[in-house]
Amino acid sequence: MAETVSLGEVQETLLIPLYGRARDARQRRSVLSDRKAIELVESIDYDFEKFRGPSLAGSVLRASIFDEYVRGFLREHPEGTVVDLGCGLSTRFDRLDNGRLRWFDLDVEDTMALRRKFFDDGDRYTMIAGSLFDTDWYAKVAERSGPIFILSEAVMLYFPEDQVHETLRQIAAAFPASPFAFDTGGAIMMNNQDSNPVFKAVPARMKWICEDPATLARYGLRLRESRTFASPQPAVAGTWPARYRFGLKVIGWTPPVKTYKLNLFTTAD
Repeated sequence: MAETVSLGEVQETLLIPLYGRARDARQRRSVLSDRKAIELVESIDYDFEKFRGPSLAGSVLRASIFDEYVRGFLREHPEGTVVDLGCGLSTRFDRLDNGRLRWFDLDVEDTMALRRKFFDDGDRYTMIAGSLFDTDWYAKVAERSGPIFILSEAVMLYFPEDQVHETLRQIAAAFPASPFAFDTGGAIMMNNQDSNPVFKAVPARMKWICEDPATLARYGLRLRESRTFASPQPAVAGTWPARYRFGLKVIGWTPPVKTYKLNLFTTAD
């Protein structure tokens, strides 16, 4: 029997990238080959087909760029800790597990209740029910010494600027000298959400506008690199079908592409 979904407005948006990954996994040349996503979509009672438009493919490309950020960390720190804040129904741990890392997935209660129907905790993998805007999870993820990589994909965008900025400040102070990856969007992107087909299917809208990720230095974050869909890491670009690899370069100058950025920071020492 398929699992029913009871999620808050923002939490419902996690189903968009899940469906995107499932569609990608069915392609002859898949970017992520996320067969688990197909299994999840087929096991959840939800009208996924109402999601349409380029954001579905975009969620896959975004995931591949963030995956490479994590891989880079694990190449240097194979026994390091990774924390995914607002994980939704991500399968990133399954994709990137090297057999040595320690991984934490965090999301709010309703999302984690759904997630636990499909995933189990393990010796090196732990799910935490909580909000990234709280601080309860800090001590849990720092349970063992060593480097920590913090990730938050397509989550903070949905919240007000003041709330996001204060949380960035708190995380930077609690986890000094740690890599921290998350996405930002400019005003043009934010002001055109209603014309995006995928947002016509959900009530949630993104709120936090950040034109220049480098300005987040005031909250204790040093920008290491910032990418768009037109400038993925070379190793990632090689995994993309030509229609994405070359097509996005052609339109890379357009505001919808160049103002949405996937960033890697390091928190202050």
